[in-house]
Amino acid sequence: MTTDTRENLIETAARLFHEQGYAATGVATILREAGANSGSLYHWFQNKEALLMAVLEWYERHLWPIVLGPIEAAESDPIERIFALLAWYRATIEQSRCRLGCPIGNLALELSDTHPEVRPAIDVNFRNWAAGIEKWLDQAADRLPSDCDKGALSRFILTVMEGGLMQVRASDDLAPFDDSVRALRDYFERLLSHQRP
Repeated sequence: MTTDTRENLIETAARLFHEQGYAATGVATILREAGANSGSLYHWFQNKEALLMAVLEWYERHLWPIVLGPIEAAESDPIERIFALLAWYRATIEQSRCRLGCPIGNLALELSDTHPEVRPAIDVNFRNWAAGIEKWLDQAADRLPSDCDKGALSRFILTVMEGGLMQVRASDDLAPFDDSVRALRDYFERLLSHQRP
């Protein structure tokens, strides 16, 4: 039993939970898709719920190396990093043809009431996204109004991402996401034009 087997089970479960939902994904499907046997799964995880927690930890651990880090390396302007992130997010929506939601958002909607014990792990993932954006806002602090609440603004940007995606899925059209990003761009232009005292 190698840690590669464990990682394979986590990544397979993450993909299937994203594509099918948590409840609709059976352990047998995870094992088949991972090319693993039940002994492998239960060696690493007590049950499906423990695998879910590992998936949420995987998302938390990989946010920077897979998403935010490459954007930060490619774009020097911290404000433009935010819009590069939104463009990356839009590309993932377009690639799925508006069919798949945010993996964390989907789990939040599906499990918050039925599995309240996973709420803290889901919340940590959202907080990490917001913290990454807030870091960029902090780096642009000299260009923003002195009373700008960067924590609240980072949450607002996350809400644009998640809310725009939810409307895209409902309408089968990227326009709600694009409209939301355009309104956010206008808001930033107004913030950046504000003269600091």
